[in-house]
Amino acid sequence: MNVQEKILSQITTDTVVLYMKGKPQSPLCGFSNTTVQILNACGVRDFAAVDVLADLEIRDGIKVYSDWPTIPQLYIKGEFVGGADIVREMYEQGELQKLLQSALA
Repeated sequence: MNVQEKILSQITTDTVVLYMKGKPQSPLCGFSNTTVQILNACGVRDFAAVDVLADLEIRDGIKVYSDWPTIPQLYIKGEFVGGADIVREMYEQGELQKLLQSALA
């Protein structure tokens, strides 16, 4: 399985997948931490997290897969939602909560 197939498998196996630096309980960058905190504020604590620092092939591959240059990256139901700024903006507007509620229903 190549890295793109692995990523596709990851984002379609779990409803909510966050590619981040570190782990949810110990994020290793402020943007990853912010995204985890937003998910938690939405009541989502059980999500798949992929530590891109532990797998450089995934770290490079996810940027190609999404055509998005930065980490973290949030996926819901296999769809790329965005990075930390987009997630924060969606949360502030109430859009992320609706998307998550629908996806997890």
